[in-house]
Amino acid sequence: MATAYVLINCILGKEEEIIDELKNILCVKEIHGTFGAYDIVAKVVSDSADALREAITWQIRKLPDIISTITVMGIKGQEFKRD
Repeated sequence: MATAYVLINCILGKEEEIIDELKNILCVKEIHGTFGAYDIVAKVVSDSADALREAITWQIRKLPDIISTITVMGIKGQEFKRD
């Protein structure tokens, strides 16, 4: 599995609309509205890095009212999750 975190800046006041749109993208597994330099963080998971890039490029980044994104991809074998 390939995992990425997409940090999203959007037009002020459009955060909830973008979050609702992100919910319709199947590879988006988590969404968090945030305070700070970015407005939204989305966790995106797919079977391959290529499929992940396709989803980010053609589905997430093309949403209306998104100003900019930064994608941070996880490194396989360098992860830890605590329940």
